[in-house]
Amino acid sequence: MKPLPARAAALLPHDRETVAGIVGATVPDDWPLPDLLEVLHALVRNEPFGAWVMIDRELATVVGDVGFHGPPQGERVEIGYAVLPQFRRRGYATEASGALAEWALAQPEVGEVVARCDADNPGSIATLERNGFERTSEDRETIHWRRR
Repeated sequence: MKPLPARAAALLPHDRETVAGIVGATVPDDWPLPDLLEVLHALVRNEPFGAWVMIDRELATVVGDVGFHGPPQGERVEIGYAVLPQFRRRGYATEASGALAEWALAQPEVGEVVARCDADNPGSIATLERNGFERTSEDRETIHWRRR
């Protein structure tokens, strides 16, 4: 994984060939998913607390994204991730979100990484549990997590 440069984000979703050259990997037609595309330009201004791309080295392909919902607020930063449907259930989200949480917690301004997921998303629940996040609250729709 690597931070998504603002220059590459500005070209999405229309110039995938140039973006592929910038990130060093093929950019599938279905990436980024709509949720990221809506906030992408705001996030990349916060590099490195913005969007990062997940790249499968063997395939040399973007398989998803991981990143923060903005710079730290106090000592807290929120993490999120998405894997393209054709690459799910292969451990990409677990590896990338775990590595990014570790990186964030090593930054002097970060003391806590938080996340949230849908209560009916067993894949995300397992990903966060595997990475040492603990549930802090939940309702019928959303589970909130933290890792210190």
